[in-house]
Amino acid sequence: MAENEKIYLRFGVVALLVLLAAFSRILPHPPNFSPIGGIALFGAARFSRRLVAVVVPFTSLWLSDLVINNVMYASYFDHFVWFYQGFYWTYGAFLLIVLLGRITLKKTSPSSLLISSVLASVIFFLVSNFGVWASGTIYPKNLNGILACYTAGIPFFQNTLAGDLTYTVALFGLFALARRRIPRLQIQAARP
Repeated sequence: MAENEKIYLRFGVVALLVLLAAFSRILPHPPNFSPIGGIALFGAARFSRRLVAVVVPFTSLWLSDLVINNVMYASYFDHFVWFYQGFYWTYGAFLLIVLLGRITLKKTSPSSLLISSVLASVIFFLVSNFGVWASGTIYPKNLNGILACYTAGIPFFQNTLAGDLTYTVALFGLFALARRRIPRLQIQAARP
């Protein structure tokens, strides 16, 4: 098999895993138990080109958002929703997690995956709750308001952490299994 065919096969397998994880969001799950952190870290580590490491996971996230907002929650909206209110906080956190993964997962190991996954959860918690405080009307725009917002988010953090850890292990584990079973997924020039 030519090297280009190996690259396309690897890209296809990685993209498929990202897309499947993104659409697992439509399955019943606890609040904040989500594949978002795992997708961002996996895409960052497994797509060798920086732009692709951002575009494919973002596209998967956005496509799953379209289904969630326009099929599952269609009764809440009176029009087609391309982007939900405040999406930029979630997508901003997602971008920061991709950047984190590009830095921390140049070589993957159990410890680097664990540390990156925990940091991804912290990033999401900090950015998303800041977004609720900054763009919402629930909390006053002062120190007490932001502290109250972060305090209210603490019960959801355990599910964020559990989701990030679960999906990070699942995505990296499934790809490692696929690489063992399909040796053509091994590419010498690509990131590990």
